[in-house]
Amino acid sequence: MVMRDKPIAAGKSSFDLVDTDTVYRELGLGPGMVLVDIASGAGNYTFPAAAIVGPRGAVHAVDLWREGIESLASYARERGLDNIHPAVTDVSEDIPLEDGAADACLIATALHDLVEDGAGAGTLREAARVLKTGGRLTVVEFNKTGGPPGPPQHVRLSPQELDDLVAPFGFSKVGTVSTGEHTYATTYLRD
Repeated sequence: MVMRDKPIAAGKSSFDLVDTDTVYRELGLGPGMVLVDIASGAGNYTFPAAAIVGPRGAVHAVDLWREGIESLASYARERGLDNIHPAVTDVSEDIPLEDGAADACLIATALHDLVEDGAGAGTLREAARVLKTGGRLTVVEFNKTGGPPGPPQHVRLSPQELDDLVAPFGFSKVGTVSTGEHTYATTYLRD
């Protein structure tokens, strides 16, 4: 299924609600690694990750939201951040990377929207395709409680619902950790 032209939550960010140090630690990011920031938006998670992977690494920021990717690209260009590679793409159809090219993938508070759009399975299939064997997928989601902040409760994914979504795509669960009052992160290894 092809997603709509503009993602449901385009322009919204949960970045300030999430303990990002925990997220990057769960991803296992280090110098020289390749990360795919799936549904990156304007790059709130992209830029700190680019600093962690350094000039020998790369962060591929991919999103359907053209304005967000253009803003991200402009910011990266102005600061000479050559290790950031933005792309406007339907992440459920094509992440523009070779099979097994990435060490890690991040989907930060976006999978629930992709699922609601009917694009969750395609996105997870693409994440599995671009990850190396043993690569890490970290998914940050809102706790399945009422909001605000975050999406309506019926859209949120519990850790068990997330596990059920991810399992068919060749992943083994590493664990789930709290990333703040409102969010959690679950990390999986690519089998």
